[in-house]
Amino acid sequence: PGSPSPDDAVLFFGVALVLGIGSRHLLRGTRVPYTVALLVLGVALGGLEYGTKHGLGKLGAGIRIWAAINPDLLLAVFLPALLFESSFSMEVHQIKKCMAQMVLLAVPGVVISTVLLGAAVKLTFPYDWNWKTSFLFSGLLSATDPVAVVALLKDLGASKKLSTIIEGESLMNDGTAIVVYQLFYRMVLGKTFDAGSIIKFLSQVSLGAVALGLAFGIASVLWLGFIFNDTIIEISLTLAVSYIAFFTAQDALEVSGVLAVMTLGMFYAAFAKTAFKGDSQQSLHHFWEMVAYIANTLIFILSGVVIADGVLQDNIHFERHGTSWGFLLLLYVFVQISRAVVVGVLYPLLRHFGYGMDIKEATVLVWSGLRGAVALSLSLSVKRASDSVQSYLKPEVGTMFVFFTGGIVFLTLILNGSTTQFLLHLLGLGKLSATKLRVLKYTQYEMLNKALEAFGDLRDDEELGPVDWVNVKKYITCLNNLEDEQAHPHDVPDKDDHVHTMNLKDTRVRLLNECQDAFVYEVCKLLTGECLKRDE
Repeated sequence: PGSPSPDDAVLFFGVALVLGIGSRHLLRGTRVPYTVALLVLGVALGGLEYGTKHGLGKLGAGIRIWAAINPDLLLAVFLPALLFESSFSMEVHQIKKCMAQMVLLAVPGVVISTVLLGAAVKLTFPYDWNWKTSFLFSGLLSATDPVAVVALLKDLGASKKLSTIIEGESLMNDGTAIVVYQLFYRMVLGKTFDAGSIIKFLSQVSLGAVALGLAFGIASVLWLGFIFNDTIIEISLTLAVSYIAFFTAQDALEVSGVLAVMTLGMFYAAFAKTAFKGDSQQSLHHFWEMVAYIANTLIFILSGVVIADGVLQDNIHFERHGTSWGFLLLLYVFVQISRAVVVGVLYPLLRHFGYGMDIKEATVLVWSGLRGAVALSLSLSVKRASDSVQSYLKPEVGTMFVFFTGGIVFLTLILNGSTTQFLLHLLGLGKLSATKLRVLKYTQYEMLNKALEAFGDLRDDEELGPVDWVNVKKYITCLNNLEDEQAHPHDVPDKDDHVHTMNLKDTRVRLLNECQDAFVYEVCKLLTGECLKRDE
């Protein structure tokens, strides 16, 4: 086929969005994560294109353009949007409570996982990789991606605490894993580090990123203070500052762009929500949800295409080394074991800090260690480096990195992602908490009282005439099987249904936050009204 035209890339973008919309719509009541379907569709598209020797025409040309995208560009396009949306939408009071648990999983957890997985790969895999290459591989595989699991937890009504820990760990985990990857990548390329220089490198990359994220957050919030009632400018500013912070961190200062954008998003969540006046805050959340949805749709379909590309384009290698498929399954087992060891070792501390954690939640935490686009992009970077002329890595090392990483992404999403719902039901974590159940009962009680009050008003209405109200009541579902007196839910003694003190504190914090937002909004309205009166 001829060389692909640049506009073919736009066709793939449109087709990917249509597939994403279709998957989300069809799977809406099924509890199956739509990201799993997107990955399968991506593998199918890539398989058709490369299996039929470029037989998909212009769509195939678009697939080849996107599959050949520079891995650094892939991260730079998708990662800032996903990171900012996840960190900005998190509850501040829960971040504070869960911060110690997230840091434990993201820092010591990544180090333990990297060491265990790297040692297992070095000692069992027959590819003659040295220790540096093995740890480089295990480092990039330590980046978790819980998009499918967090979406399921929200749909199933699981505790907000658990989804906060999993999502927060993933945010920090990506940053730590990329830092570890960069360290071993430099080692593989020939640089030497002693213990002091390693500590210095890790400190500069991580603490520098946090400082940069705070600096961008403070500067942009001060700018927001001069903007009033212009939603488009406010939203555009958050979009611009997230990408500029990522670029400045990665390229200009050589610190972690992931940690910089994550810090920026958390700073906005903690201190900048009242900076958005009126309907801007709601519009901002809707905008970032849409951006994250589009980014996830493209990145999962693209991941599937890249996996198919990595397997089918280099199938000669796998025909000569058929055991690679067996070692992929072994690697999946190693990944699950290392995840279980990490959670098991840290469990006493995870149980002690924040909201605490029981054994059921720890089990879900182990099973939710999915791998995604970050790991795949890093493996593509290694492949690009191994294909260059002056490389310290053999070309087939890069090929195996992409094959194994793509396989782990596929297996964790298909096996772990699609079975999480059954695990939650099995452990009973999909049930409503005592607090939510009490709120629900109270809401039902109040709605029933309102219905009875409205029914009484109808009976007193003279215009309705001699209506047979006994028969009417039979046809009103909520009123036809009532006892004479309804017990107030707060008066019913509950033996096992206590509201935990910590939940009460959280409820008060949420209420005060909402009151603060409402108060600021009303003050702004009053000030605006006074200014308009003076102008008149």
